[in-house]
Amino acid sequence: MIKRIVITAVTALSCSLTAQEFATYKNGFIYGEETMNKLGKIVDSLNLKYKTCDLNQVFDSKLQTKGYSVVLKSGPIAQAKKDMDMNISFDDFMKKYPEAVVKKDLLLIKSKAKNYQDKDIIEITEISVNDDNGMEIEIPYKKELYTKPAKNKWVYSYSKKTSYSEEYIEAFYLLDNFKSIPLAPKYSRQIIYSDCLIDTSLPKLKKDAKEGRLPDGIPQNIRKLSKTEKEKLLDDFRSVHVVGLCSQDNSPRVQGVYLALLSAETANWPVFLKSHLDIMNDRFDRSSDSSYARERRQTYIKELETLNINVPDLILGTSFRIENPANNHYYANISRSGRAVAESKDRELFLSQLLSMMGDETLDDYNRIISYFFYVSCNHYIKNEREKKINNIKLMSAVQKLPKYLADQIKPKKI
Repeated sequence: MIKRIVITAVTALSCSLTAQEFATYKNGFIYGEETMNKLGKIVDSLNLKYKTCDLNQVFDSKLQTKGYSVVLKSGPIAQAKKDMDMNISFDDFMKKYPEAVVKKDLLLIKSKAKNYQDKDIIEITEISVNDDNGMEIEIPYKKELYTKPAKNKWVYSYSKKTSYSEEYIEAFYLLDNFKSIPLAPKYSRQIIYSDCLIDTSLPKLKKDAKEGRLPDGIPQNIRKLSKTEKEKLLDDFRSVHVVGLCSQDNSPRVQGVYLALLSAETANWPVFLKSHLDIMNDRFDRSSDSSYARERRQTYIKELETLNINVPDLILGTSFRIENPANNHYYANISRSGRAVAESKDRELFLSQLLSMMGDETLDDYNRIISYFFYVSCNHYIKNEREKKINNIKLMSAVQKLPKYLADQIKPKKI
């Protein structure tokens, strides 16, 4: 019997309503006992499948380097752009443009991505270790630009003066070439486990899914449907991409839980796990969002822990940032994963590995700082104040093992 009544009228959801979470069964989960048993059998077979996977596969870190950010909003900006094109040295640039705002010793990541026009671009992103947003510069993608040496080079974004904005230029000065290094086998195996369990061959939504609202006439008790009816309803849910109208619009998460429930009922594991992970990571599109609404969205990590899944390997395997992922590789939201781990029975194991990763000199700087972000997020959501203080002491010790240029930027937070 369900403890709480699930949302009964999807069409009643609007920005003015208070967000709700989902019904739970007698077992305390959002999936009933019979459904959990079905899922457990699938997990057992996947754990056996993992043993036959190529465990020697190597994953490489994201391309990264150190550099400076430069912002110029006054003076001869067009001339500064020309000087960057001529690859003026950093010291000469600063002598010529002393009004430029500079941030030094930054971790910069290079990625291939697509812009809003679906065109290939190169993104160079500053990884800020504190709460401020890092700068990001996009340039059109060319293979030779992505791979060519970058040491002592400029990358910039120039904006002309318009009727609504002033002229300015933002740039990175790159201190070295971008480099990628192999991850240690113990980390690669966690990525392999996550890929094996998630099944990257099938996306959650259909390729031709159109943006829209939830299907009409959703049955109140889907468990009473025949398997054929469940499969048809699952197909309907997979055919639409629901975008939230605002932070209070819970319809994207409602779609997520229906996808998880229906795929669980029909033994469609690839759709189920992606759907559940999306709920845990709150990976949904919304027109706007707010922190107070995010706090009310639960993680449901305990459902995964009950299924004999190696949850630490699953979540950590989706948390590494890598250059050569499998197609459709699942990337975790680090903040949400930290919150989930705070509720995990394996919390100490998670935190121990994260501390170890921070001090691992064989691991790339980006994944080391991600482990810091992960740890901070987890500790934030731990309710026991004494435990939080002890963890914070351990964290401050681990921070000193990070590369000095990163450790020096971290502002200790008292708990």
